[in-house]
Amino acid sequence: MPEHLPAAVDDWRARGRMMIHAGQEIFVSETGEGPPVLLLHGFPGSSFDWRAVAAGLTGHRRVVTFDFLGFGLSDKPADSSYSLFEQADLAVAVATACGIERCALVAHDMGDTVAAELLVRQAAGELPFVVEQVVLTNGSIFIDQAHLTDGQLFLLSLPDEPLTDGLPAGLLAGGLAETFPSGKAPNGELTAMVALIRHEGGDRLMPRLIRYVEERRTHQERWTAGLTGFPGPLTAIWGGLDPIAVVDMVHRLLELRPQTEVEVWPDVGHWPLIESPDRLAEAILKHL
Repeated sequence: MPEHLPAAVDDWRARGRMMIHAGQEIFVSETGEGPPVLLLHGFPGSSFDWRAVAAGLTGHRRVVTFDFLGFGLSDKPADSSYSLFEQADLAVAVATACGIERCALVAHDMGDTVAAELLVRQAAGELPFVVEQVVLTNGSIFIDQAHLTDGQLFLLSLPDEPLTDGLPAGLLAGGLAETFPSGKAPNGELTAMVALIRHEGGDRLMPRLIRYVEERRTHQERWTAGLTGFPGPLTAIWGGLDPIAVVDMVHRLLELRPQTEVEVWPDVGHWPLIESPDRLAEAILKHL
């Protein structure tokens, strides 16, 4: 039985469109006018997480965001590897389909690493558009410093294959709640996030989608170089209460790349794009 989607998600879907990439349907949202900003979401979220930030940017920028394969409203094939390299290919395909020639990247969580991969490709002359500027928000850019939750560790302990049965909504909601300050997400957010995870059986893919953590470990040096070697403006806006991507990661980035602009918000956790979207949109515009 299809998972019911909350009205806010249906509204978000109605304002976007589907594009085809490698035979799969990918949800894309494109709003506003002006210099382009490409928003990259994290695990286990979706572009829906960016909706309020996108609204705050739209009056000043052209905002493009999308759901990675296996996430949100995009297709969720059981036989995909869901490699971060393939997700970066998808980011390139979306940017190309939207006619982006130059843009700013704004990323969260897993999206930070996809952004780093795009910067590696740009440095090698392999990116068909120019990333002029980058804003990172909470994500485990140094995986050795990450404090993985019990839920993440549980998923990593499972075989790297789709589950026969889906994960209970209560289990997913409980795991997500742990990543918000005091275990409390803004009203309605957990319901929407869980519904999007479970949409089209995405919850059965969670043991495979979480493998990006292992991929990060394998390619940490490559993606650190992508960030530290980027010659343009790079900003880190970080919730200081994040229990996973702890604030020490920002301090390490600053040591490796002293010219990085850093804002640490002591009253915000892992999800600044959900916890304080208006504030984040204002900060992004300030730095761009």
